[in-house]
Amino acid sequence: MSHAYRAVGWNRQKRLYDLTIAGGVVLYLAVFIGTAAVLRPNATIETLLIRALGTGALLLLHLILSIGPLCRLDSRFLPLLYNRRHLGVTMFILALAHGAFSTVQFHALGNVNPLLSVLTSNGRWGDLAQFPFQPLGAAALVILFLMAATSHDFWLANLTPPVWKTLHMLVYLAYGLLVLHVALGVLQAERHPLAAGLLALGLAWILSIHLIAGWRERAADREVDGASGDDGFVEVCRLRDIPEKRAKVVCLAGERVAVFRYDGRVSVVSNVCQHQNGPLGEGRIINGCITCPWHGFQYEPANGSSPPPFTEKVPTFRVRLDGDRVLVDSRPNPPGTAVEPARVPVNREAGEAAS
Repeated sequence: MSHAYRAVGWNRQKRLYDLTIAGGVVLYLAVFIGTAAVLRPNATIETLLIRALGTGALLLLHLILSIGPLCRLDSRFLPLLYNRRHLGVTMFILALAHGAFSTVQFHALGNVNPLLSVLTSNGRWGDLAQFPFQPLGAAALVILFLMAATSHDFWLANLTPPVWKTLHMLVYLAYGLLVLHVALGVLQAERHPLAAGLLALGLAWILSIHLIAGWRERAADREVDGASGDDGFVEVCRLRDIPEKRAKVVCLAGERVAVFRYDGRVSVVSNVCQHQNGPLGEGRIINGCITCPWHGFQYEPANGSSPPPFTEKVPTFRVRLDGDRVLVDSRPNPPGTAVEPARVPVNREAGEAAS
């Protein structure tokens, strides 16, 4: 977390992560170009470099799109999510280099502006075998540029999280454009079935892992069964269902809320972190604060506010206990509203500890 904007919040972990990314990219480019030079001795170094950069960017995009679902399925992947922005910027740099080298290689020697030539040199839109695939790649590159340029907390705060999230969800449109770019373009000249097979395998992987993660989350999105009383309180779970210093996530009035238990108290906040809409209920209480598992943003459980000097706030909910039953008011309070936590009876705490 930071109350001031910095270009990059460097720490030892991020440095190691970025060094690993840079080393992996250099290694991939070297292996791809070296292998392709042996298999295709007639290919120019420019062509090999363009292909290496393009395939490298596409591989990284597959990895980026896999991180979110993998984290939903297994929390051990969360460190990848914590550093996903750097991976995205690296992918954009590779894609930009691929586009730049391709434009120079194939469009710089004519009388038409190279960028205009990319969009207009091939007008055979009705011929699938000769379809102008390059504008598809250019459109995807524009989307990736917008994402990379706004991949910073400054833009997240100024665009507001919903707008920022919507903008960055365009990555799926960019992915679709790139799949078509490759399928219609490169595969037109590549007769070996390996390239087509790898592209199909990557697409199947992305679709499958998103469907599996979505299916696993259906249970969390089921509305709680408890009937709302005249005071608006609904039974959401049993006290024994909530691990100490962690939360149980339930769907209440169409919204996911996180019911946290800590130090003999129970508090309820929205499940959505104000940073990047991370799942607060999958985090835990650290140093008295709810800590988002994605990037470590913290909130005080009783009022949903980040500790000073930070200013992020999430909605809170009134909560009370009836024996082992946890009842929550389905009407959210404005972000940052202080709510008295429900107190867990000492004899119940002692009984659970002894059992």
